[in-house]
Amino acid sequence: MLDKTYEPASVEGRHYARWEKDGSFKRGQKPGADAYTIVIPPPNVTGSLHMGHALNNTLQDILIRHKRMLGLDVLWQPGMDHAGIATQMVVERQLDAQGIKRRDLGREKFLEKVWEWKAESGGTITGQLKRLGASCDWSRERFTMDEGLSEAVLKVFVELYKQGLVYRDKRLVNWDPKLVTAISDLEVDQKETQGKMWHFRYPVEGEEGAYLTVATTRPETMLGDTGVAVHPEDERYKHLIGKHCVHPLTGIRLKIVGDDYADPEQGTGAVKMTPAHDFNDFEVGKRHDLEMINIFTPTAQINDEAPEKYRGMDRFEARDAVIADMDALGLFEKAEDHVHMVPYGDRGGVPIEPYLTDQWYVDAKTLAKPAIEAVDSGKTKFVPEQWTKTYYEWMHNIQPWCVSRQLWWGHQIPAWYGPDGEVFVETSEEEALAAAKAHYGKDVELTRDEDVLDTWFSSALWPFSTLGWPNETPDLVKHHYPTDVLVTGFDIIFFWVARMMMMGMHFMKTEPFHTVYVHALVRDEKGAKMSKSKGNVINPLDLIDQYGADALRFTLTSMAAPGRDIKLATSRVEGYRNFTTKLWNAARFCEMNDCLPGREFDPKSAKETLNRWIIGEVAKTRSTIDEALASYRFNDAANAIYQFVWGTFCDWYVEFSKPLLNGEDEAAKAETKACAGWILEQILHLMHPFTPFITEELWEKLGKGADQPLITSSWPDLGEDLIDQAAAEEMDWVVRFITSVRSVRSEMNIPPASKMPSFLNDADDKAKGWLQAHWDLISRMARLESYVLDGEAPKGSVEILHGGAQIVLPLAGVIDLEQEKARLEKAIKKADGEITKIDKKLSNQGFLAKAPEEVVEENKARLTEEQDARAKLQASLDRILAAM
Repeated sequence: MLDKTYEPASVEGRHYARWEKDGSFKRGQKPGADAYTIVIPPPNVTGSLHMGHALNNTLQDILIRHKRMLGLDVLWQPGMDHAGIATQMVVERQLDAQGIKRRDLGREKFLEKVWEWKAESGGTITGQLKRLGASCDWSRERFTMDEGLSEAVLKVFVELYKQGLVYRDKRLVNWDPKLVTAISDLEVDQKETQGKMWHFRYPVEGEEGAYLTVATTRPETMLGDTGVAVHPEDERYKHLIGKHCVHPLTGIRLKIVGDDYADPEQGTGAVKMTPAHDFNDFEVGKRHDLEMINIFTPTAQINDEAPEKYRGMDRFEARDAVIADMDALGLFEKAEDHVHMVPYGDRGGVPIEPYLTDQWYVDAKTLAKPAIEAVDSGKTKFVPEQWTKTYYEWMHNIQPWCVSRQLWWGHQIPAWYGPDGEVFVETSEEEALAAAKAHYGKDVELTRDEDVLDTWFSSALWPFSTLGWPNETPDLVKHHYPTDVLVTGFDIIFFWVARMMMMGMHFMKTEPFHTVYVHALVRDEKGAKMSKSKGNVINPLDLIDQYGADALRFTLTSMAAPGRDIKLATSRVEGYRNFTTKLWNAARFCEMNDCLPGREFDPKSAKETLNRWIIGEVAKTRSTIDEALASYRFNDAANAIYQFVWGTFCDWYVEFSKPLLNGEDEAAKAETKACAGWILEQILHLMHPFTPFITEELWEKLGKGADQPLITSSWPDLGEDLIDQAAAEEMDWVVRFITSVRSVRSEMNIPPASKMPSFLNDADDKAKGWLQAHWDLISRMARLESYVLDGEAPKGSVEILHGGAQIVLPLAGVIDLEQEKARLEKAIKKADGEITKIDKKLSNQGFLAKAPEEVVEENKARLTEEQDARAKLQASLDRILAAM
C-alpha cells in the first residue's frame, strides 16, 4: 500500500542510483535506432548549480527522456569546462592563504596543484545535476583539459595556423591588470560610475593663442596621445586638418586628422586620440597612421614610454598628476560631473584597460561565412526565431578573435620560437624541433609560447571533440554528429554558439546542430535579475531540499514560455509540489479501488461513455505533448499534462468513476477498474520526462518496476482512433454544466451547503438526455436538488448560457440580492480606485524613467490583475441586476 504522503528526499537518491547502476542513461542500447544527441553546455569545473543551470538542464532532460522512451538511441553528452581564469584564481587564493605565490612555485608545480584541486573539489556541479535528475550518459563524461579533447585542440590550432586562419598580431585587447591577462568581452562587466569629464586645451603648433579643447574621463591616458580627430566637415576645424598640436606634457606632435568618428555635436567636436588605449581610437589610428604608444605596464603602472616624472606611478596616481600639471600650465579648462560606464574584469574586480599587446588571433571573419550560410539556408534554426537577428548582427560584424591568455591553467599554445623569433606551430615539441632544423639547417634551441588558449576555443569543439574526434572510430561521430538541438542561454550565442558553428562547419563540413533553443532568464518573483548584491538569489538546491526535484523541474518547465523571462516565486514551486501530491493521492485512490496498471485492457473495447471519454482525452494529451516538445513549447507540454492529470483525471474522472466503481453493474465496474489503471499507467509515462522521480516511484510501488524501469519503457502509442467524439461531446457538456453552476455559486457567495433547484430551458433532445443520464453526478457535484425542463423560472433567477440552452438558478431565498448587489458595488468601487491609482503612476513619465524595470513591470501586472478582477465583479453584478 502506498504511504499516505510522498516524501521526495527518501526516494530521489535511490532511484537515481538505480538508473545509473542499470546503465539506463547510456547510449548504444538501441542497435539500429536513429540517434538523438544533445551536448550539455559544459558548466565550469568551479561552478555550482544556479537557477539558470536548473532551467537549462531540466529542459534538456525532458527532451532526452522523451526521445529515449520513443525508442531512439539517445546520447546526452555531459562534461565540464576547465574555466581558465576562474579555476586559476581558486587555486591561487588557496596558495595565497598559505603564503605561497604562483610564480614562486613555477608553472609545472602550480599545474600539479590545480589538477589536485580538480580531483578533490572540482566538479561539485556534477553531483548537483544528478540531484536535479539529469539523465546524462555519465560514462562518457568529458573535460576540456582531458587527453582526448586536448589532442583535438592541438590539431585544430595547428591546422588553422597552417591554413592562415590563426596568426599573431599586435592589437588592442581587454586587459585585466590584476590578473595580468587578456580577457574576453564576456568577462567584462560594464558598471555605471559617477566620474568626471575633464576638459584640457592642446596648443596648435605654429598658431599663437590657438588651442583645441579635448575632453576625457581618463586623463592618465593623455600620456599616450598621438593625435586629435575632428570631423572633416566641421567648419570650425577644417582649416586645421593636417596640422599638429603639441602635447604640453610629452612634447609629442599630435597630428590633427579629419575622421567621421569625431561628432561635431558632442562636446567640443575635437577628440584626443590614444590609439594604444582605446578601441575606437585604435581604429582611427589605423586609418590615419597614428603612432601607437603603450604607456602602461601589464599591472597598469606608467612605463618608460612616458616622461620620467610619471614612470612607476599607478594609473590613478598618474591621473591626479596629469590634471595638476595641466592646471599648472594653465591648460586645464574645467571638470564636469559625468556618469559613464566603466568596464571591470568580472574576476579581478578592477577596471580593465584597452591594452596594445601581441596576441594570437583567429580569422573569425573567414570562418563566419559558412556559419552564416548554415543559418541562411535553414540548416540551423534559432527558437525563438528572434535570436537569429542577434546571431547575424554579431556574425556580420565579427572581429578577429583573440584566443591567447596570459595564464598557466589551460591549453598551452603549441608555438615555439627560434633564436631570431621565428615561430614554429606544431602539435608537439618534437615536430617543432624538426621544423626548426629544416628551417635553420641545424638543431637549435626553441622556447615555447607561455600563453594558453581562451577557454572558448576548446569549448567551440565540444559537439565533435566529445565524440572522440579526431581519434575515435568515425562511426560514433557519424552516428551522433551533427547533434540535434542545443539548449542554451542568450548571453553566449556569440561566445559559444557562434564559435561552435564556425568550428563545426570548418572541420566537420556541416552544422553542429539543427536547432538552437534559446531559453529565457530566471528572475525573482518581481522580475528583477537575481544577484548576490540584491540578495534575491534563489538556490535551486534549497528548493529541491524543501519541495523535491520534481516540483522544481515542473515549475521551471511550466513557466518556460518561448521568449518570456521566468518570474520565479517559492510559492509557485510549492504549488507544483501540491500537483505531485495530487498525483500521489490519485494513485492511492486507484490502488485502494483495485485500479492497478498492468491489467489486460484494450482501450478500443471500452463501452462506458465515461471510459471512452477519458481514453480519448489521454490520447489528445499525448498528441499535445508531442507537438509542443517538437516545437520547444515546453510550457505548453507541461500545462497539457497538468490540465489532464489535475483537471480531467483527478477532478472529473475520479469523481465520475465512483458510482461505477461502487455500483452493482459488475461489467461496468470491471471495465472502469481496468480503464482507470490503464489511464494511470499512461499518466506515469507522460509525466515521466517532467517529473521522473515520483513517476518512477509509483511505477515501482504499483508493481511495474521489477521487469523494466519506467525510464526505459516505451512512450504511449495512442492514436486518434481512440478519440470518441460522441463521448467527448457528452462528457464535455456535463463538465461545463457543473463548472458553470459552480462558478455562479462562487460569484454569488451562495453557501456551499445550500442545495438549489435548477431549470434547463431551450435545450435539444440530446442535451436533455445527457442531463437525465448524468443527473446523479450533476446534482452531487453542482449541489442541485432538482431540475425542470423548459419550465418558467421564478423572479430573482440567474441565467447561464450553456451551448444553445439556458441553465436557470432561482436565487430568491438562497441569498439576499440587495445585500449581494451592495457588496459587489462596493468591491467594484474599491477596484476602480486601485486601477486609477496604478494607471496614474504608469502614465507618469517621471516614474517610468526613474523606476527600475521590475517595478514598472510589477505595476503593469497589478493593473492587469485589478482590471481582470473588476471585470469579474461587474459580470457578477450584471447577473444580480438581471435577476432582480
